[in-house]
Amino acid sequence: MDLILNQRQELGLVMTFQLRQAIELLQFSTYDLYQYIKEQEIENPLIELKEQTKDIVYTEQTNRKSLSSSPTSDMLDFIKNDEISMRQKLCEQVRLHFKEKDQQLLLYLVQNLDDSGYLRLDDSAIYDENTVKRGIHLLQEIGPIGIGARSLVECLQLQLTYNYPDQLLAKAIIDNHLDLIANRKWNDIVRVMKISLEKVKEIYEFIQTLNPKPCIHLADFKVEYVVPDIVVELKEGKLIHYLNESYLPKISLNKDYSSLLNVKDETSHYISNQFSKYKWLINSIEQRRVTILKIMKVLLEKQASFFKEGFSSLKPLTLKDVATEIDMHESTVSRATMNKIIQTPHGTFDIRMLFTSKLETVDGNSISQTEVKQLLENIIKKENKCKPLSDQKIADYFITEKGITISRRTITKYREELNIPSSSLRKEI
Repeated sequence: MDLILNQRQELGLVMTFQLRQAIELLQFSTYDLYQYIKEQEIENPLIELKEQTKDIVYTEQTNRKSLSSSPTSDMLDFIKNDEISMRQKLCEQVRLHFKEKDQQLLLYLVQNLDDSGYLRLDDSAIYDENTVKRGIHLLQEIGPIGIGARSLVECLQLQLTYNYPDQLLAKAIIDNHLDLIANRKWNDIVRVMKISLEKVKEIYEFIQTLNPKPCIHLADFKVEYVVPDIVVELKEGKLIHYLNESYLPKISLNKDYSSLLNVKDETSHYISNQFSKYKWLINSIEQRRVTILKIMKVLLEKQASFFKEGFSSLKPLTLKDVATEIDMHESTVSRATMNKIIQTPHGTFDIRMLFTSKLETVDGNSISQTEVKQLLENIIKKENKCKPLSDQKIADYFITEKGITISRRTITKYREELNIPSSSLRKEI
């Protein structure tokens, strides 16, 4: 076998470390970018940061009300307070109202309640069944009726026992046929219980008044704040937008090391590398900013009606459409919109919600997926609840009445995404 040495030329694409970092930088939220810049300051002696003193826009995530605050003032407002949780209050009530021999049992049960107030015990429970039952009934004296139940049936049973002892038919249905109620099998209940349909309706409406989660606030509740990356405001009928990056520190060159750049030694080589990283960081941040603003300009043009009127006016728009408008690759737009929160006059949410696929209409136009979902919700709201529409009938309605071509499977998919039950589970008496 002869050994032969060949030489050939190939053309390939190699992703450099700087390119990978630039792609990663594009995906960062503004807060992640802030953390990254702080890390770069530690690693690179040439980077000098000066904290900004402008206002930051915060958004309360629970009800989406915005507020402004200086980064240096009233930061204690965002520190969790020492308010006593409901679980702690229950423990205090146990110590106040029960003798020492029962306190250990009840404190054990309280500590094993889940966030909805249901008791979750595994096989390693230290108390037997009868003792646990006695403890559950003792809990009803200090907590909402139904607390400590181990199932939905037991929770409803406790409420009937303590609040509605005369509701014998409701108790019988809850004990034996709650699955028929859940699946709205009205005729089956009539046949099994030997009662009229009117009585079934009366019992069903009564059961609806019971609380399946009597201790829903047992978990610690806290308000969470998010910092939107982009803010869109409607002022005097005009849309204005800006990046919420006023709290990003100003990056400058540490002049103490600048004199070493021209010295030809090992130190100079190290300083030159760090200087290149400094310039790369400045350029990459600016490129990220320019890319996001280009995307926002297209969004404001294409989705102007949404920013003024809300989700009902959201137009079909894809990442590819935006990429074509700004002459960039679709993957670049995808990365630039990743992990970005936008604050608008109609709420604060992920910017990806402004991108929606389209469905064709019979007249050759298109309609957004979001608008179709809203139409679907309205159709189901107005339907006859005694004879709810099947997914196929809704699909037919879209085609004949709205001129929107849509399949039954797509209706089912949208309905499930909207958490709307099937027609059989929407049926009322």
